[in-house]
Amino acid sequence: MMLITLLNKNHDIYASSLAKIVDCTYSHVVKILQEMQKSGLISFEKQGRLKVLTLTKKGEEIARHINTIRNSL
Repeated sequence: MMLITLLNKNHDIYASSLAKIVDCTYSHVVKILQEMQKSGLISFEKQGRLKVLTLTKKGEEIARHINTIRNSL
């Protein structure tokens, strides 16, 4: 769900806003995002004190595949 949310974003998304969107605790979302970053799916872009979340090319491809599968069910 997090990858699809990042794929369909219309504005900057931060870990705190993503936590609200997917209805998880902030600390849980941060742990998942760190694992996604290690896997090369997302990157953090620092803007002042905040870090904007963006999908990498690999993350975008995987998110599109997940979205296609989800829509076909």
